[in-house]
Amino acid sequence: RQGRERLGRFAAVTHRGGDVAQFNALISAGSPSQLALRYGYTIKIAEAKKGAIDQLLGAQREAKQASNDAGMARRAADQALAAAQAAVDEAKAAKEAAERTQHELVALAAQQQEAAARAEAHRDEVMQRHEELKRESERIAAELLAGEAGPSLRPGARLLMPVRGWKSSNFGMRYDPYYHVWQLHAGVDIAAGGGEPIYAAADGQVASAGWRGGYGNYTCLNHGYVEGQRLSTCYAHQSTILVGHGQWVSRGQLIGRVGTTGASTGNHLHFEVRLDGTPVEPENWLPTCLC
Repeated sequence: RQGRERLGRFAAVTHRGGDVAQFNALISAGSPSQLALRYGYTIKIAEAKKGAIDQLLGAQREAKQASNDAGMARRAADQALAAAQAAVDEAKAAKEAAERTQHELVALAAQQQEAAARAEAHRDEVMQRHEELKRESERIAAELLAGEAGPSLRPGARLLMPVRGWKSSNFGMRYDPYYHVWQLHAGVDIAAGGGEPIYAAADGQVASAGWRGGYGNYTCLNHGYVEGQRLSTCYAHQSTILVGHGQWVSRGQLIGRVGTTGASTGNHLHFEVRLDGTPVEPENWLPTCLC
C-alpha cells in the first residue's frame, strides 16, 4: 500500500512537471514527515518550472507576434516607399512634360509672330502691287481714249470668242485669289491650255501691246464707236504677244497665245471689254454660248 501511494505521488509529480531527480528525492525520504516536506518542495519546484515554461512560451508567442507585426510594418513601409517613389517619378515626368510644353509653346509663339510678320510684309507688298494694278488700269483707259477710234460697229454687234476654252471666273466684284482683297474683276477669265491661240474679237487697231505689271503680257485693241462710246477689247496674261502697237488687225486674226504671266494663278485668258476706257460686262458682247 505504501508503495502504491508513492507511485501515485510520482505520477502526480510527473504530471505536474516533475522529473526523475524529483522522483528520486521522494523515494529517498526517510520518514513520512520528510516525504511530505520533500513532496511539498517538489510541487513548488514543478509549479515554478511550469510557470517559467509558460512565461517562456508566452514570451515566445509575443516575440513571434512582434516579429510578424514588424514584418507587416516593414512591408507596409516598403509599399509606402515604393508608392512615394512612384509619385516622385510621376511628378518629375509631369514637370518635364510641362517644361517641354512650355518650350514648345514659346517656340510656337515665336513661329507665329515670325509668320505674322512675314504675312504682314507680304500683304504690304501685295497691296502695293494691287494699287499699282489699279493705276495701270487707269493708264490703260487713258491710252485707249487717246488712240485712234477705228471703224464704227453697228448697234447689237457681237464680238468673236477670243479663245477656245471655258469660263473660270465672272466679271464683277469678287475676292481676288491672287491679291486676297475684294475688288472689281474687270473681265471674264477663260481657262485654256498654255500656248492656245488668241484671236482678235473684231477688226481694229492695236492700242497697247507689251508688259503691263499684274496683267502680264497684255494687248488692247480699239474697235471704233458703238452708239457714241469707244469700244475696246483687252487680252491679259499671254505667254506670247504676236502683234505690235499701231498695227491694224482683222476679226479672227491670231494676236497672241494663252499663258499665265503677271498676277495669274494658272493658264487662262483674262478678256476685257471697255467702253470709253471703263471695263463693262464682256458676256453682253460675246456669243451667248461662249463658243
